Amino acid sequence: MPSSPPPMPEDTARFAAVDAPPRVRRLLGVLLALSRQSLTAPLTLTVVELERELLREAERARNSQMQADLFAQARQIHPFAEGFSHRFLEHLAQALAALFAPASEAPAAAEPQRPSMSALTLVNDTDIDRNIVLNEIMRREMLRSANALQLLGQRLAVLAAAPALDAEHVPFGPVILCGIVRRIGDEGGLELEAQLALYRSFERQVLERLGELLERANVLLGHEGVLPGLVYTPYLARSAATRRIVTQPGRGPGSGAARARTTPVTSWNGASSTAASSWSAMMQAELGGHPPPTDAAASMAPQPPPLPTGAPDRPATAAPVVDLAAPAMSALHELLAGARHAMAAGAAASPGLEAPLPGAAVDHEGGMPGEAPDANTVPSAMVDAILGQLQARIAGGATARSMSDLQTALLTQLRAEHGEQAALTVKDGDTLDLLGLLFQQIRQEQRPQTAGNDLVGRLQVPLARAALADPGFFVRDEHPARELLNTIAELGASGLQDDDLDPQLVQKLERTVDTVVAQYHDDPAVFAAANEEVQQHFRAAAHKAELAERRHVEAARGKERLEVARQQATTLIEQACAQDEPPRFVQTLLRQAWADVLTLSQLRHGEDSALWQQRLQQTARITAVTAQAPGGEHAADDILFGEIEAAVLQIGCHHDEARAIARRLSTPGGEDDSTSRTELTARLKARTRLGEHAEAHDTRRLAPLARSNVEEDCYRQLRTLPFGTWFEFISNQQGDLHRQRLSWYSLVTEHALFVNPRGQKVAEYTLDTLARLMALEQARIVTEDKGRLIDRAWQATLRTLRSLAGTEQGEAA
Repeated sequence: MPSSPPPMPEDTARFAAVDAPPRVRRLLGVLLALSRQSLTAPLTLTVVELERELLREAERARNSQMQADLFAQARQIHPFAEGFSHRFLEHLAQALAALFAPASEAPAAAEPQRPSMSALTLVNDTDIDRNIVLNEIMRREMLRSANALQLLGQRLAVLAAAPALDAEHVPFGPVILCGIVRRIGDEGGLELEAQLALYRSFERQVLERLGELLERANVLLGHEGVLPGLVYTPYLARSAATRRIVTQPGRGPGSGAARARTTPVTSWNGASSTAASSWSAMMQAELGGHPPPTDAAASMAPQPPPLPTGAPDRPATAAPVVDLAAPAMSALHELLAGARHAMAAGAAASPGLEAPLPGAAVDHEGGMPGEAPDANTVPSAMVDAILGQLQARIAGGATARSMSDLQTALLTQLRAEHGEQAALTVKDGDTLDLLGLLFQQIRQEQRPQTAGNDLVGRLQVPLARAALADPGFFVRDEHPARELLNTIAELGASGLQDDDLDPQLVQKLERTVDTVVAQYHDDPAVFAAANEEVQQHFRAAAHKAELAERRHVEAARGKERLEVARQQATTLIEQACAQDEPPRFVQTLLRQAWADVLTLSQLRHGEDSALWQQRLQQTARITAVTAQAPGGEHAADDILFGEIEAAVLQIGCHHDEARAIARRLSTPGGEDDSTSRTELTARLKARTRLGEHAEAHDTRRLAPLARSNVEEDCYRQLRTLPFGTWFEFISNQQGDLHRQRLSWYSLVTEHALFVNPRGQKVAEYTLDTLARLMALEQARIVTEDKGRLIDRAWQATLRTLRSLAGTEQGEAA
């Protein structure tokens, strides 16, 4: 690590006025010198990349006007870049000095301001867009640098003789740094596109190197005697099963399960965003038995051996030792034995359970199977070798079979090689039976004839080998093979249509599965690497979908602003007409042509502009002039005529039509001998009004029917949902589901925008219509309690086994 630079004279002098001991002022100067050394080059690269990014965007612009604007913004970067790093470091020095200012004199934090409801306006969406980008940047960096920020916050608090600083208030933290960048962008007069590009460039050039600066600052202060040896170790429970047992059902109304039942799913893949469930804890909840080991017991228990690495010198007959979840595995074997016994006796039956393998040894005593194998049982190593041959055939293009076919083929091959009495060990037989049940439940959650079904079928043999080699497959949290199975299985989950899946993503997943089938040989790292690759594919697809979704949301927000502006224009015109009562035909012109003029002015310039005030005055003059009797002493207002004509031309009216409208709106009584009312009315009807295309299927103006109590409850719930909530719609009489994402809705127009998992717009409802669909159970919110697909399949497997064995949950407890 580079040594800390000595403080420059100007750095030391910068903190001369700070009310602190000389040693503290010296340390502040050293910290500022350290930031100058670490950040000067990245800050310079930030503005260089900003200019390049604007030029690239200009080359990709969709029209010449956008291209000219981007080129103009790129030319502004040169004066903006001069002294950029100096201004940034000056703001950073102010943030350091603010730690020692009295509370009454301390300046406000430089973090981006979050918009409040009172701050939102129809024309000022710039702050909202900037907040969205900056908040996401800060969130990512806060997660990456959480530990270093905690330590630095403690040490800086010691220097300031104050309570520990939160990560958001650490001067070197991403919140403060992003606030500085935003302030400099505002002071530099950059346009919105340039500011957003500046934020992205700042993240790549500065924040990605922030970890080194934080580490060096902590080391520097530690060497100076400021909390030397300080470490930050967050509390983590040792047993994931113990950690998650508080989220099991039945733990009270405030439990995690209760919250999951009401928390909507908002992640882009449409699946639960909760962490993977503990299968060991799930078995305790479903089957009863001994509770999971406590932290103290786990710390004294012998640790499980490492996972097999696939080394050539690995003994062929070596079997993994069952880890701390041995009681759970024993309960599974007992349950399987009871289910087989019940089926054989005819006491219980279920179409969900595949018949046990012929000849498989069954342990009816409930002990750990495989401890005293029968003479006819085949060692696990030989079973693995035969599965390896089947896997090679699948890698060569053979059709993937079901688990039942796989077990039959395996036993047939075993008997061909080792005699008719050859059988699997109890452990191997139970493992394959459990996998068979699990795959059955997974397929019930999937749509038939999908890419996900085919990929899951191809993974069966590698997963069977992984489960046979490692009993922890059924109990170890976040097993890599299980994680990959869940990721692939979610691809074909019910609710996803063929159009919802990106063909390129499906091809990448197919290649990943082919890699696993070709390369897996007792090395679980193959599954971990494949799952990481798949997750990268999904993250890339989610990013593309998010970009597509944002374009639709921006269009919907534009429609909302248009509708609000039109409503406001209509209200103003109605008030003016009620006050002066102009002729009926004048009122018609006001409600059509002049309403479009007001709407356009409000959208372009806002309510605080001088032009809007001028439009209000013109509206009052129009109603006042036209309300006068025609043919009297009052003459037409020529100045008003010119203003109206110029305004009406801006909304797309022909010149002759604009003159005719202007004459009627500036003349007493609204009379005009040059054009007839019939002719002008026909022209107005033929003209496309501002935003008329957005009303083609508009039902908002129809008064909604009275809602029932259930519909009203659904309606109130919809108005509080977070953006991004997933819905499942019943698409036909067979009950097939179609999953859509609620990207955005307006409490003003009550329109809701829905997109598919690829970010493409698929539907638009009113909140009233959506509430009625929910009340009819034609639409429902996807909540976190559904969990991941593989977790739901495992719970269904345990319930099936318990039902077959004839046990009740209360008896098991």
